[in-house]
Amino acid sequence: QVQLVESGGGLVQAGGSLRLSCAYSGSIFRFNAMGWYRQTPGKQRELVAIIRLGGSTNYADSVKGRFTISRDNAKNTVYLQMNSLKPEDTAVYYCNANPPQHTYWGQGTQVTVSS
Repeated sequence: QVQLVESGGGLVQAGGSLRLSCAYSGSIFRFNAMGWYRQTPGKQRELVAIIRLGGSTNYADSVKGRFTISRDNAKNTVYLQMNSLKPEDTAVYYCNANPPQHTYWGQGTQVTVSS
């Protein structure tokens, strides 16, 4: 079964931290680069961070130095550690392969950062 389940979101004050988790199943995710994406109402989903099978990473300029993506292949889980959160980080966060498999978006997890 192919599935993506995001968790860990919540309400946090500016400057705070959250750690998101994404449990994935299916070889389509197990053997591909994974990414975290986010979306706010009325805007397109944007890529936040990527982690490849070898462990190399890339980040959007807006989160560089504040967010860290990691993956545990044994647990089929991808994480996003978010520090120094800003109100503009408020969004629904999703994980998916990179490039994304559009058939398999999960429900996402809401992150709200208050000023």
